[in-house]
Amino acid sequence: MNQAIQLLGFENGGWGNALWQGTLVTLEISIGAFFVGMLLGLLTALAKLHGNPFIQSIAKGYTTVCRAVPELLLILLFFYGGSSLINAVFDYLGYGYVEVAGLPVAIAVLGLVQGAYASEIFRGSILAVHSGQAEAGAAYGMSPRKIFFRVTLPIMAPYALAGLSNLWVNLIKDSALISVIGTNELLYVAKQAGGSTREYLLFFVAVAVIYYLITLISSYMLRKLEIYLRRWQPPH
Repeated sequence: MNQAIQLLGFENGGWGNALWQGTLVTLEISIGAFFVGMLLGLLTALAKLHGNPFIQSIAKGYTTVCRAVPELLLILLFFYGGSSLINAVFDYLGYGYVEVAGLPVAIAVLGLVQGAYASEIFRGSILAVHSGQAEAGAAYGMSPRKIFFRVTLPIMAPYALAGLSNLWVNLIKDSALISVIGTNELLYVAKQAGGSTREYLLFFVAVAVIYYLITLISSYMLRKLEIYLRRWQPPH
């Protein structure tokens, strides 16, 4: 027991600091990818609902590909394929080799995947808003942009939040996939610590507890946010 406490501690050669830094990187990846996914998802949903046939085809193709191809494969394709493409361009321009960082790749790839799923959540939430609400805004002389931000968005937000909460929880777990490209997120640090100390079970259990606590706190905060967004709605 004392050995376990020492290994997980912040002093005397413990891995506490490394695990803390890995947790911060995991949160950085998750938060960044979540907001990228929400932006892409909202734009894709609007493209599906209001775009011309060509734009709608692009939006549908994007969601189909991202939902069909495994995220791990997308990470590898973007990281190694993107690295090769960037270095080919730099080589053509006469510059040297460029090392592509794993963190922006992680945020970009997970954000793309989350955007595909979020687009369907946003699309369903927008369709849940009665058309009469937008018509009332138009009757008051509001522009389409004002109608969306002042009428549609506040009404659809509570409907979308439940689905987005599930995406956030899944995203926290999916961030562990980034360990395959050597980014120092939580699971990667745990594997390093296990390899160094031969205490794999200890560190994997510790990381599982950290993931659980992040999910628990996130679920509590999202529940509070949902109550706040539904404050104006009549009780069921």
